[in-house]
Amino acid sequence: MTMKIAVASQNRKEVTGHTGRCRKFWIYRVEHESVTGKEILELTKEQSFHETSRLEPTPLDDINVLICGGIGDGLARRLAEKNIKVLVTKMIEPDLAIEAFLKGTLKTEPIEHHEHKH
Repeated sequence: MTMKIAVASQNRKEVTGHTGRCRKFWIYRVEHESVTGKEILELTKEQSFHETSRLEPTPLDDINVLICGGIGDGLARRLAEKNIKVLVTKMIEPDLAIEAFLKGTLKTEPIEHHEHKH
């Protein structure tokens, strides 16, 4: 079974904390628990989670797992509705986070509760 895992990485080097505003994601293709491909997906500002509604399709709709450094509970629920598993970690290096995830050793953090004041 092929799996697609996205890692939020605004600077392309580190796992990003504010996922809602993040526009760069490493997309890892995984087959039989091995990475078979890695590419960067760059969104426009209008495609970022913060700028789209839960009803709109996004380029990340076909991923299975999203690894990030922080995410609000509203966005986490929105992704869960699309059957995307969200994992928050303090790990900095995307490749190491993927490796830990595949080994089952990724240390995760709770999802943040916050509300946007508009």
